[in-house]
Amino acid sequence: MSKKILIVDDNPNMSSLLTEMLEIYDYDSVRTSSGEEALNELNKNNFSLVITDMKMPKMTGMELLEKVKEKYPKMPVVLISGYSLLNSNEMDGGVKPDGFLSKPFLMSDIEKLLNTLL
Repeated sequence: MSKKILIVDDNPNMSSLLTEMLEIYDYDSVRTSSGEEALNELNKNNFSLVITDMKMPKMTGMELLEKVKEKYPKMPVVLISGYSLLNSNEMDGGVKPDGFLSKPFLMSDIEKLLNTLL
């Protein structure tokens, strides 16, 4: 049985790229473009992992992380960011993600996350 990964990104090019990268490792994925869509998908399907962009309109990746962890505390959530997370005030306090992907990311970054979290 293949593990299913939920990709949340308002940029269709980025979510498509992630889908293609995950297919190489035999993972199925479902793409959504907002936090609201992602929460709906999580209610309908079983996922092994959530990968979400940090910067999205309406609901940020951090807000989605908090909602996912509230309802599904064991669900691994990975944040994608185009800027350094080490100096980000957004990471102070609150719920911590299970992993990070910094843009631009490599196949080896995806593989490492999959091996660590799944």
